[in-house]
Amino acid sequence: MIILSILPISLEQGLAYALVALGITLAFRVLAFPDLTVDGSFPLGGAVAARLIFEGVDPTLSAAVATLAGFVAGSMTGLLNTRLKINSLLAGILMMTILYSVNLRIMGRANIQLLDRPTMFTFMENMDISRYVPVIIFFFLVTLVIKALLDIFLHTEYGLALRATGNNEDMIRSLGVNTDNATVFGLGLSNALVALSGTLIAQDQGFADVGMGIGMIVAGLASIIIGEAMIKPNTVFRLTLAAVFGSFLYRFIISLGLRMGLAPTDLKMATGFMVILALGIPALKKSREGKIHLRGI
Repeated sequence: MIILSILPISLEQGLAYALVALGITLAFRVLAFPDLTVDGSFPLGGAVAARLIFEGVDPTLSAAVATLAGFVAGSMTGLLNTRLKINSLLAGILMMTILYSVNLRIMGRANIQLLDRPTMFTFMENMDISRYVPVIIFFFLVTLVIKALLDIFLHTEYGLALRATGNNEDMIRSLGVNTDNATVFGLGLSNALVALSGTLIAQDQGFADVGMGIGMIVAGLASIIIGEAMIKPNTVFRLTLAAVFGSFLYRFIISLGLRMGLAPTDLKMATGFMVILALGIPALKKSREGKIHLRGI
């Protein structure tokens, strides 16, 4: 009974945050770029959309502008790395820090309420059925379309160039591909997906907050790791499917933990332990087999 009661909210949140997992997959798995901009681009999407909606702009147009803002943020991280030669981790941290102030500037305060404003979910809330049904269907369709488009894109000539950039940058550069431009575009696309998730979640929950992206990168990585443990990512289709499924499974585990008495204040700690376990178990298995790696040797 507990599982049935938390299934709707797990599906809704899992599908809503699946776009974050797909964006992080594009940066971490395809480009092999440890991008920490996510913690800033996620609230950026919510901030831009919330401010535009608050000013009377159409919610769908607001979501499009917010997605574009995420693309710009990700591209800036790529430019810091490729043009100014700043370390990839530091570039992401710098952009994430800058975006905190940018988000405050955009909203004008720490948060914006949208409960009395029309959003993309207003008509769903006015239906005579449980809101979970239309909202879950909406997020499922959005996630399905984005996943399908991403799969198709990664099989195009430019998509293959992105994959090759993350796999062997020197080789693909020798074939005439501008890997710097590929990195900038790939990070822009990654953060556009994250920002899109941010704007949809802000409209769904009825507010945007400057702190809504804290820990988003860890949660996204946890989703990816859990998904890849269940679905071996040996093809592009399975790679993106693992991200989507992992997002749902991660939210389900969190919801189950809360229902069983886990304090909300311990969620970030629980997420951290989940990632540690997922990453550490393979290493422990290797040590049992006698394949012990000593750092520096």
